[in-house]
Amino acid sequence: MYEVELKCRADHESLRARLNDVGATRTGSRRQIDSYYNAPHRDFAETDEALRIRREEPATGESVTKLTYKGPLVEAESKTREEHETAVDDENALAGILSGLGFEAAFVVKKDRTFYELDGYTVVIDAVDGLGEFVEVERETDEEGVESIREGAIAVLETLGLDADDQIRTSYLGLLLAADGND
Repeated sequence: MYEVELKCRADHESLRARLNDVGATRTGSRRQIDSYYNAPHRDFAETDEALRIRREEPATGESVTKLTYKGPLVEAESKTREEHETAVDDENALAGILSGLGFEAAFVVKKDRTFYELDGYTVVIDAVDGLGEFVEVERETDEEGVESIREGAIAVLETLGLDADDQIRTSYLGLLLAADGND
């Protein structure tokens, strides 16, 4: 499965108003704490891959933990990658397994996210600790659908008054590392 994603900086106040104007449906919000790991056999920063444990803390209900692998970017026009994700019962046990296999904790990214649905796409308003305000437009597809899904995501950005030419293809992790001078 591939995740096609376009990400831009965005003012959240005006973006929320625009989402309301175009009839987007708010589907939830949560705090996410992403712990990224590096592999003992290759440097994910060099291969443009990511392995993370994500803890999601919804406003109400139980926390959920997921393990995610993201492959390298597959095209120049968007932030599209192969992605595999699964739920995890015990976050501490998983961290112990990864550590035991030689994976090293690399960095933590924390963000507050509000999710909307618009024209079959997920629109995510992100407030990232240490970085500021962003919006992501995303949708999953198979390899054959990447181009058409990307074009649809561009249309959603335009509907929201944003320009796809302003998109950022660097992950929040990459942006935080660059801001820290750890790049």
